[in-house]
Amino acid sequence: MLRLSDAHWERIREHFPEENHPDDRPGRKPVPAREVLDAVLWVLNTSAQWHMLPQCYPNYKTVHRRFQQWCRQAVLRQILVDLANDLREQGALDERESFIDATFAFAKGGGAEIGLTKRGKGTKILAIVDRHGLPLSVSTHAANHHEVTLVQLSFDFYMLEAKPEYLIGDRAYDSDGLDAQLAEQHGIALIAPHRRNRKKRKTQDGRSLRRYARRWLVERFFAWMQWKRRLLTRWEYYAENFLGFVQLAAMTILLRRI
Repeated sequence: MLRLSDAHWERIREHFPEENHPDDRPGRKPVPAREVLDAVLWVLNTSAQWHMLPQCYPNYKTVHRRFQQWCRQAVLRQILVDLANDLREQGALDERESFIDATFAFAKGGGAEIGLTKRGKGTKILAIVDRHGLPLSVSTHAANHHEVTLVQLSFDFYMLEAKPEYLIGDRAYDSDGLDAQLAEQHGIALIAPHRRNRKKRKTQDGRSLRRYARRWLVERFFAWMQWKRRLLTRWEYYAENFLGFVQLAAMTILLRRI
């Protein structure tokens, strides 16, 4: 999605502050938000530097500044929440059985939420998707944190009020403490295969683990996300800007279902 269609733009335009300015407001009118958003989508898809924006888009300094403002004001996150709840009402999104996983993005510069691992320094993109592979939560974290410790944080970015009945992950999420925490705080049953070096008694049975066979849905979601070249390597110094690109990529996926 290099540019938004008219229908998609009309669906989300009310969320952008620039679209709510009165026509009789004194002073110079801001560059239309749609033109800025199309320019940011071009950067997301190509991973080109800001100053390489083609001349058909607004000035790159304006685009970069406005994108940072949207990130600070959580504009993109609000769009995600709105789209996800609409899709749930239409029956196109089903959160009852959800899947969680993370992927690694190299970080070439400094900044917050960057961690050093055996692969190098980078950031983790953590996602929860529904049983159709649509995003319910996307967040970014330093790569040196274990995924078990990030699950609760991912629910800070959850888009729906209703929590999943089952959350399915791979062996990285095998933790008795996490099982108990999710069940007590959210009423969620966590399903994950046991690690080979597990010493405590087994807590999963074969019936529950049948759901694990559908974990390819979250892997497909990350394949969709990685078509956005800006997400393969984190160039942004500010963590909120990289998160903004992740949220924008998730927004394009949800818009295709509207």
